[in-house]
Amino acid sequence: MQRSEGRETTQLRPVTLTRRYLRHAHGSCLFELGDTKVLCAANFSDAIAGWRRGSGLGWITAEYSLLPASTHTRTRREVSSGAPSGRTHEIQRLIGRTLRAVVDLKQMGERTLIVDCDVLQADGGTRTAAITGAVVAVIDAFDLLRQDGKMTVLPVKEMVAAISVGKVEGEWCLDLNYQEDSQAEVDSNLAITENGQLVEIQGTAEKGSFSRDELMKILDLAGEGVAQLIELQKSALREPL
Repeated sequence: MQRSEGRETTQLRPVTLTRRYLRHAHGSCLFELGDTKVLCAANFSDAIAGWRRGSGLGWITAEYSLLPASTHTRTRREVSSGAPSGRTHEIQRLIGRTLRAVVDLKQMGERTLIVDCDVLQADGGTRTAAITGAVVAVIDAFDLLRQDGKMTVLPVKEMVAAISVGKVEGEWCLDLNYQEDSQAEVDSNLAITENGQLVEIQGTAEKGSFSRDELMKILDLAGEGVAQLIELQKSALREPL
């Protein structure tokens, strides 16, 4: 098949990570994956949920939103409807779970880290872009606390990133854009750690079903993509601010 950007089936879209994009956030990152652009901001709060109080453990939570002009037709702000949609709620939980999987919550102390992921422009893969950009924002936020003497070590145990894999016109493709995603026979999103551990697998056959062997193909292709993204995260974090 001929992909719309002329990419190979195993090729990511161009990736750009811009750290400290926001002046007032403890950590932030503008993550661009092709035409998908997500602004991730991480901020600490000394408040902790009542059920967590006295545990000595921190907590990470996430919020996700599509800005009105991020999609082909205007997306209504969810605040107007009074509650997030089921899709938004699912993605928020996915981002939070993935970040908590690689952070030592005991090292955080009893504080909450709130991660906001706002989609400025959507062209497929917004949830995976949100996770990958959020990791960089979170590490910078932790580093700020360390510099301020509020933390002795960075509590991030390992890197993590996420990517989509799908079957389009009978071929397995890495990192689907919106056009590809909308016609995919199989669509999946995976979050994988630097050591190859799976945090999340979301996979659906949109037309028919897929086999166990094809599932292994998804895992292998996603692993290759995530490895590339983690190297880009590390490269961005090495850059002087």
